[in-house]
Amino acid sequence: MRNHKYLSNQIVAIKEVFRWTALLIPVAVTVGLLVALFLWLLEIVTELRFQNPWLLFLLPLAGLFIFFLYKSVGKNSEAGNNLIIDEIHSPGGGVPARMAPLILISTVITHLFGGSAGREGTAVQMGGSISAVFAGWFNLPQERRRILLMCGISAGFGAVFGTPVAAAIFALEVLEIGRLKYDALIPCLIAAVIAHITCISTGIQHTAYHIPNYEQNTQLMPYISFDILLLLKAIIAGACFGLASLVFVKASHFIKNQSLKLVSKQWLIPIIGGIAIIGLTYLTGTRDYLGLGVTNPGDGVSIVSAFDEGGSEYFSWLWKLIFTSITLGTGFKGGEVTPLFFIGATLGNTLALISNSPVALFAALGFIGVFAGATNTPLACTIMGVELFGGNYIVYFAVACFTAYYFSGHSGIYKSQKLAVSKFRF
Repeated sequence: MRNHKYLSNQIVAIKEVFRWTALLIPVAVTVGLLVALFLWLLEIVTELRFQNPWLLFLLPLAGLFIFFLYKSVGKNSEAGNNLIIDEIHSPGGGVPARMAPLILISTVITHLFGGSAGREGTAVQMGGSISAVFAGWFNLPQERRRILLMCGISAGFGAVFGTPVAAAIFALEVLEIGRLKYDALIPCLIAAVIAHITCISTGIQHTAYHIPNYEQNTQLMPYISFDILLLLKAIIAGACFGLASLVFVKASHFIKNQSLKLVSKQWLIPIIGGIAIIGLTYLTGTRDYLGLGVTNPGDGVSIVSAFDEGGSEYFSWLWKLIFTSITLGTGFKGGEVTPLFFIGATLGNTLALISNSPVALFAALGFIGVFAGATNTPLACTIMGVELFGGNYIVYFAVACFTAYYFSGHSGIYKSQKLAVSKFRF
């Protein structure tokens, strides 16, 4: 009798996997192709901005265009990632199909004219929008519709960063602080893997990072085959990453709230934001903090350069934080995650120089640590570290991400993220 029940459960599991796979193939392939198109367009407009510096002066007008674009046809699409998370928590108004083209167009415009933004928000919103469309076509019940939206998040995230395993965990982890939604584990992984394969099959190449192998220092404790001193430095760095993410979240929300409160005519907000970015560019005397910041055609600061000694200034992380908070807080579109990578990598570079630690390793710790603190997703970010940088330093990755998660408090870049378990309950 017990064997019969076990066999029945396995048959049900096999049927479910095949059912979800068949359902997710068209969804994930569509999302993967859209993300590939998005990344290709980003590469083009970034190159255009590098070649035509004068485009920065049109940033206020670009912000005005984005404002009226969303006001005229956007409806509830303005809520972005929070709309998708809200719909997963409490299904109601739905995720509109128009969200995908709107966020694609507006993010490309933001980057063309120099706004400091990312790409994760765009990929996630496109994934959520496409998933909602297919859920309607397939007439799915509410519970499967909820899981399909989570799959849209994982598909978009996995395709845009090339980290499908981290994407699957991220979709489970981002909804509630301190709790995972394991009922969507297999579907989210399937969606992320298919979308990732689809994206890279188009010829899209993700940035490759490399951390050299460092000799373990065991002189202080010769009977422990581990660098305890470096581990302690990673813990302190993790706390700094958590505090940096907290500052970023508070600054972004503060600028957005104060703009809506102090500026009576809302269409003026992106104009003011664009002018502020232009002013800060000339105040700092560099264009390093515009756009994505993954690479830089000159000798300026970028995410990639932060992995080298001398590849960052001491306060590059703070300037990027300010530029991005103003850009996103005044209505420009894009994601927060790639700027968080920049903030974290450059802060890690600075902390490495101060503490005499390996620069590339600490840049990597900051890369994932600030992201973990700002999104409250330490497990996903630890796995992302393994997917991007290799598994040799997974202990340091976990220490940095978990510590950053703790020190970032209960705030996050997603306002719709719920608090399930307090970080300070022991």
